[in-house]
Amino acid sequence: GFFQSYAIEVDIKDASNATCLYADWMMRFLITYESNNGDYKTTTLNLSSSVTHNGSVCGNDTQAALVAVQFGEGHSWSINITKNNETYQRDFITLTYNTNDTAVFPDAKRKGPVTVLVKDPSRPIQLNTVFVCHNSLVIEAENTTQIFWNVTMQAFVQNGTVSKKESRCPADTPTSAPTVPPTIANVTTAFTTTSSPAPTTAPNPVENPDTGNYSLKSGNKTCFLATVGLQLNVSQEKPLLININPKTTVADGACGNTTATLKLNDGNSTLIGF
Repeated sequence: GFFQSYAIEVDIKDASNATCLYADWMMRFLITYESNNGDYKTTTLNLSSSVTHNGSVCGNDTQAALVAVQFGEGHSWSINITKNNETYQRDFITLTYNTNDTAVFPDAKRKGPVTVLVKDPSRPIQLNTVFVCHNSLVIEAENTTQIFWNVTMQAFVQNGTVSKKESRCPADTPTSAPTVPPTIANVTTAFTTTSSPAPTTAPNPVENPDTGNYSLKSGNKTCFLATVGLQLNVSQEKPLLININPKTTVADGACGNTTATLKLNDGNSTLIGF
């Protein structure tokens, strides 16, 4: 199903009251946590209707810009942005979620704030250019999935005016319209996704994927075992086939009493969860 989520608009002013950093985006988080009875559950953390942006700063040639937001019962999210010659780069994302929020984590075993730090995989953007991405951007780290869409962001704004020159994310096309909010069912755990129509005929695989043996342990006992060859067929303007290489793929995850999660990371920004 769909989940309630609110758009965030942050307009930071400098000492002369001119816009120096502008961001407008939507986001939500999928978080896996351990319950009191040992099960692992996945919950959805959405933005509330009331969001503050205390601590956000403009940045300069020597200091990183920072977009920081606070919401709900003790949750916060921030991203720092660095400037380098003629470009700026979104650097690190920090998510802090509070498992004392019983509405989101009703039976969490661990209580209190949990902080997740992850490197933003995006490429540098030219100064005086606004970054735009309507389609979903998804980043996974430490039992969390961060989902962003309808993003407009420019750091180190010149002359107080957000640029009309756009840098689009790879998932967008020049005619992309804002996508509907993603659901748990249709989010793919890769850094970028695409909404292009599927081709009428599937591309022929160049080769069959190698079979890998993936397992998880609980203590000294194997609790999850998968023997499988995996190939991803990405439907876009130019169809893309990705064979998952078992030799370079790392298995991670957790086993509970009634739920188990297996995550495969091939080291090339392709993440698959079972």
